[in-house]
Amino acid sequence: MKIPGVSFSWKRALGVTQVKRNIARATGIPTTKAGIERKIGQMVINSLLGKKK
Repeated sequence: MKIPGVSFSWKRALGVTQVKRNIARATGIPTTKAGIERKIGQMVINSLLGKKK
């Protein structure tokens, strides 16, 4: 039986979430699947249209 509103994440407890966030900020590369797909899609569109950052 679970207590409503209380959850436990072993990743947060061990600091995995914070390490992933710090890596993503330092490198500019997202660590989530959706973030990586969005970044790759943006690079492809920019290369096709010839836009530069």
